[in-house]
Amino acid sequence: MTTQPIRLTSLDHPTAAPFASLTEAQLRNRLNPSDGLFIAESPKVINVALDTGYEPVSLLCEEKHLTGDAASIIERAPEMQILTGSRELLSSLTGYTLTRGVLCAMRRPVLPSVADVVADCSCICVIDGVVDTTNVGAIFRSAAALGIDAILLTPTSCDPLNRRAVRVSMGSVFLVPWTYIDTPLSSLCGYGFSTVAMALTQNSLPIDSPALSSLERVAIIMGTEGDGLSQEVITSADYVARIPMHHGVDSLNVAAASAVAFYQFCHLHRR
Repeated sequence: MTTQPIRLTSLDHPTAAPFASLTEAQLRNRLNPSDGLFIAESPKVINVALDTGYEPVSLLCEEKHLTGDAASIIERAPEMQILTGSRELLSSLTGYTLTRGVLCAMRRPVLPSVADVVADCSCICVIDGVVDTTNVGAIFRSAAALGIDAILLTPTSCDPLNRRAVRVSMGSVFLVPWTYIDTPLSSLCGYGFSTVAMALTQNSLPIDSPALSSLERVAIIMGTEGDGLSQEVITSADYVARIPMHHGVDSLNVAAASAVAFYQFCHLHRR
């Protein structure tokens, strides 16, 4: 039986806190990870999360969506709390009008170990220190589309379940297994991976080099938006690769570069 909606007259209502007042850090709740939440936006993204086993806690939408865009979500998760209000009230939420009028607070999962995530993988991505939410979301979307088996993130990288990252990824953060890696990236060699640092150096190989084409298990390392990968990461990598450029362009945005790299390496491993 579906719970009865709570009709809000103010966003100060305690039940609206995940949507209206809690910061990303507060939603994440590092002190009590089991109580951590994230926000998924739009029916399509919410349904992808539900399809992959994420647990909904509460849903916020305009009243008209209770029998419209949100109806199928409510039917799938009848025990979650349902909040509703006027368009005028809810439009005061940043970005609300861009989400087709439906937001869902969901329980954060317990992250698996690196060993469990990479166990059966042949081609993975490592996101090293990428902090822009749009870039992280775009990397996940490309990873899902182009066949990356899993993603590892260094602790300085943006949270993939950040609200904007989830939105930009169109729910792809729910489709690609991921976790954080807190050991040196060279440790991936112990799992059987050859590490390939994407960087512009004098000694970097073209991404279509035969030396790279013969690798059996690959960890593609993508660096930060501004400075790229650190010299330490580059030096410790098994290979350093670059995407050949033309017309005097020296580099691509990390999200665009990741898509090119993913296509190249995933194509090799799926021929």
